Amino acid sequence: MPASTRHHRALAVFVHCLGILAAVPALPTVAPEAAAAPRPPAVTPRPATPTPEPTAVTAPAPVSPPPAVAVVARPPAAASAEPTPPSAPPAMAPPSRTPASVPAPPVTVAVAPESSPAPRYRIHVRNVGSSPVDTTVRQELPSGSSPTSISAGGRSTNSGGSATEVTWRLRLPAHSTTTLGTALTATAPGQKLTAPACAFTSDGSRPFDCASATWQAAGTPAEEVTAAQPVWRQTPVLLAGLAVLLVLLGAALFWVWRRRRGRRVTAAALSSGGGSDEGRGTIYPRPSTPSPMRRRRTPPVALLVGAAVVVLAAVVGTAGWTATRQVSEIDTQKQPTSGAWMGTGVSGPVGVPLRDSAFEFTVYRMSCDAHGSTGATNEGGAAPASGRRCQATVGVRNVTGDQQPWHGQMQRAYLPGGRWVSTDEPATRAANLGRDVFADPVAAGSRVVLPLVFTVDGRDPPRQLELRGGVFSAGVRVQMP
Repeated sequence: MPASTRHHRALAVFVHCLGILAAVPALPTVAPEAAAAPRPPAVTPRPATPTPEPTAVTAPAPVSPPPAVAVVARPPAAASAEPTPPSAPPAMAPPSRTPASVPAPPVTVAVAPESSPAPRYRIHVRNVGSSPVDTTVRQELPSGSSPTSISAGGRSTNSGGSATEVTWRLRLPAHSTTTLGTALTATAPGQKLTAPACAFTSDGSRPFDCASATWQAAGTPAEEVTAAQPVWRQTPVLLAGLAVLLVLLGAALFWVWRRRRGRRVTAAALSSGGGSDEGRGTIYPRPSTPSPMRRRRTPPVALLVGAAVVVLAAVVGTAGWTATRQVSEIDTQKQPTSGAWMGTGVSGPVGVPLRDSAFEFTVYRMSCDAHGSTGATNEGGAAPASGRRCQATVGVRNVTGDQQPWHGQMQRAYLPGGRWVSTDEPATRAANLGRDVFADPVAAGSRVVLPLVFTVDGRDPPRQLELRGGVFSAGVRVQMP
């Protein structure tokens, strides 16, 4: 046997022995002792105890089965010294949150526009309860408009923001409907005006219901008429014109080069053939003379450099003009709505319903306290001395077929400069009479109107509200007046 084979076989035997020695400690050494020692003693003493009893009394024979059952149940207790895994809990699904039942508001609001040359609105306030209700009705007017006519009992005031509102204080009898009306100043043709209205409690702090309507002049098409951009300023036309100009310039340069080259070739041919006329008419061919090597004619360097500079300038100018147009069209106030976000974000003014992936949000009103107000509001505490609280009246409608949760930290108010704050949840809970509006999901197809409170610093009110239904939803953005 070769030496190399013997060495390999000896090494294999050695490694096999090491494997056997390593596997010996892993053998179950405690299990046989536990099976032999505790369990036979636990079973043997039990049958001995009931044996003397039957000789004295024969009637308790039917009682003997219970001890037998106890004997069978005892051995596991005797073997409890061994660690046993805990029993698995019952397979039950975790309880899901159920939407909180929100009572129907005692007062409902409906707003309708009128067909008139100037903006006019009708507000129907209905008491659906069986007892009189004191309410405060507020209508938010569009930015830049002012009322020209208000129904009896109403007055125009400035809200906490920069907008104007009309306020009525009413006492509604049971099962009654009150109609209010407002007329605004005339606007530019084709301009739409949205004026939401809300009915609040008598102190004006908590909303009963809200509604909104958009007025449009009679005869104005539904779609907005935008001025057509001149043809010569449209991007495709400009690019096509630039391409045609470059092609014409290239063709002109090529024609000039070919013309100059043709003249040079003709001049060279004439100069080579122009000698003495001796030997003409002879029958003997003239001995051929080697023609000098001519370099291939190329366009002048100045012409090539000039053409390259023109093309480069045209490309750079087109790229710079396109980039400038694209950068100027970027909305710096717009939040990202792509990438990880689900859906496409939409934006609009106050009073316009904006739909998210799961909710339809409508902001009816925004009012802010005086700067530095420190008044306490129930359990919401006091606003910081350097800031103030802004309360937004928001309508939330679940447009899906399932209950949907929403989160307070995802609702934001954007301040000038890009800063933002989330919902002040303690103050929002206090404004909703101690109810946590974010704790329970919104039922499928239901609608709630509630106040959201934001604590902001500085003197400027929020410029924009961002509302989201889900964590990864693109959300909606409402521009404040």
